Amino acid sequence: MISIVFDPDAKADFLAAVQYYESCQSGLGRRFKLIVQSALQKVAETPFQYRLIHIPFRRYLLPKFPYAIIFSIEPDQIRIIAVAHTKRKPGYWLRRASD
Repeated sequence: MISIVFDPDAKADFLAAVQYYESCQSGLGRRFKLIVQSALQKVAETPFQYRLIHIPFRRYLLPKFPYAIIFSIEPDQIRIIAVAHTKRKPGYWLRRASD
């Protein structure tokens, strides 16, 4: 299985979402975190299975939460570019592609 690396901004997206859900309801942040961890495992196992949305980026839609994991497949790793809310600021993460 290939390793997964978060860009700093993607990590910040993820941690902010965990904190937000935990502030809404105790334990909800933990559920979000577990769903993201499960998604990352699936992405690592079969990365080419997920929809190509903007070359070279692919998207995994999370179940039960309005979030998507945006990633690219690199030669030696999977790079997570965003943990993006699907209803807010569509495509905001594209500016990260040039970084």
